[in-house]
Amino acid sequence: MMFTVLLICGGLVGFYLLLCVTVLHLPKCKSMAKLHGKTVIVTGANTGIGKATALDLAKRGARVILACRDESRARAAVTDIQRESGNKEVLYMHLDLASLKSVRSFTENFLKKESRLDILINNAGLVIDGKTEDGFGRIFGVNHLGHFLLTILLLERLKECGPSRVVTVSSMAHSWGKIDFDCINTHKDLGLGNSAVALLGTYSHSKLCNVLFTHELAKKLKGTNVTCYSLHPGAIKTDIGRHSNLWWRLFMAPILLLFFSDVESGAQTSLYCALQEGIEPLSGRYFSSCAVQNVSAKARDDAVAKKLWEVSERLVGLA
Repeated sequence: MMFTVLLICGGLVGFYLLLCVTVLHLPKCKSMAKLHGKTVIVTGANTGIGKATALDLAKRGARVILACRDESRARAAVTDIQRESGNKEVLYMHLDLASLKSVRSFTENFLKKESRLDILINNAGLVIDGKTEDGFGRIFGVNHLGHFLLTILLLERLKECGPSRVVTVSSMAHSWGKIDFDCINTHKDLGLGNSAVALLGTYSHSKLCNVLFTHELAKKLKGTNVTCYSLHPGAIKTDIGRHSNLWWRLFMAPILLLFFSDVESGAQTSLYCALQEGIEPLSGRYFSSCAVQNVSAKARDDAVAKKLWEVSERLVGLA
């Protein structure tokens, strides 16, 4: 009996180690690009993947703007990144993606103070119930609408400083998403319900929005020197669910510990899309594990992408 138990345990350990070196192993961005004289914005850069991304870019010499809502956490991140990178050109600017007024204020402030923008990384994301300042579902408002408006308001500066890039962090969860325009028009949200399952569903819908937004953005940028990419960072230990209830966090803790990678690994595909030479012809495409990936028909549906763009323009007051 004991031998059988040991055999099973050994098999499980072996299987887990195999996972670690195959499925759970994420490649590193190999670009050696230096960014002295370049300016980058990273949203949600005070923690997790965003902070790891900002640190790498700072080490390459970029002027890095941490666009964050929580000032105290952001200033602490600025101190950390400056110390670890040796780059003093790292600063915080207030941005609350749950407020269209804040997005407009941020862009106005940025365009007034900063002469360049070479890379915009739409990294921030959340899974939480509630409404934004403008009455949208919080996941919809932050993960899609806030970044949509931010990008549009910064496009001219990106064009002026090209070649430049827009990188939007999506997720493989987009595969389970759908765009319900009736729900958007009726409830100003991508889905209904506030259970953990319902919120994860809404999160998936928002990540599909990210992929479709990038798909349509690439069309609108054709003929310019700005390119754009969406991506899945991998299964990463972040605190995206820090606002979830205690039982959900307790349930997720062992799964995160065993099957999710660290934030440095999670930043690699963002860095690849921001820095890798020669991927300009792949503008509008979706990446994972530092490589372009094929997506399902719904994630490259021209009609839905165009309609989502038009609806988003109306919702954020651009139409």
